[in-house]
Amino acid sequence: MAWRQLSVVTDEVTAPEVADFFSELGAVSVTYTDAEDEPVYEPAIDQTKIWTNTRVTALFELDADLDVIKMVVEHQFTAASFANWLAEDIEDQAWERAWMEHYHPMCFANTLWVCPTGQEQNEQGKICMTLDPGLAFGTGTHPTTAMCLEWLASHDLTDKVVIDFGCGSGILAVAAVLLGARFAHAIDIDPQAIEATRYNAEKNGVADKIAYYLPEQFESIQADIVVANILALPLIELSSHIVGLLAKPGQLILSGILNEQAESVTKAYQEQGLEVSLPVSQQDWCRIDACLH
Repeated sequence: MAWRQLSVVTDEVTAPEVADFFSELGAVSVTYTDAEDEPVYEPAIDQTKIWTNTRVTALFELDADLDVIKMVVEHQFTAASFANWLAEDIEDQAWERAWMEHYHPMCFANTLWVCPTGQEQNEQGKICMTLDPGLAFGTGTHPTTAMCLEWLASHDLTDKVVIDFGCGSGILAVAAVLLGARFAHAIDIDPQAIEATRYNAEKNGVADKIAYYLPEQFESIQADIVVANILALPLIELSSHIVGLLAKPGQLILSGILNEQAESVTKAYQEQGLEVSLPVSQQDWCRIDACLH
């Protein structure tokens, strides 16, 4: 099926209003992208970052009249500044083939394979997790996830209880159980992440060893290991809460941190009484390991 796509560049105040209006006019999806080259590291918790100049892109069904939609939008926002209108027809891609071109089996610490369906590795003495790209973040290809998987695959998890804080696809919770953890608790603010984690746990035969929670459903549980692969700002703001999830002795793995943010994250957890190791870096990102004695 083909689609019709219409996009426009506007300012950060108008962009959300235009996005909502596109939806009212029948758009099946609306996305934001940076119209220039303005770096954005992360928003505050519960905040969506809009760039100073934002391209708002709407996808419509094939019978949509883009000229009429453009005219209606300009009439609705007469005082707004619009630039670089783009209208085009786009063909559906065979997404299942497209991601397969870029997503291949990966091995971590010479112990754990993460593989797409149909490419499972069955090496003696190694563990294989089957995981396909889906609704939630986390396939092991991003440095932040890869560094957490490397840590999990490098340590003895036998009989450990693990909390995956910000579970995304559930890749870290599932990996922990496959690597010997007794139980994993997966927490995320996004209901789609909970569904993705449940699906991936079932796909890998470990659904009976993983519990899934939105934050308001989670009662305080202390674990031997807490893995929090989110972003630096929430890691800092939630440092007291995250440390409170650790049993003594406990191990904490933090990621989603840009290299230049490592110092501020380290300081936040040292202030909570943890012994913090030097960051482990991969590309622009780092992982910080800490212990609670």
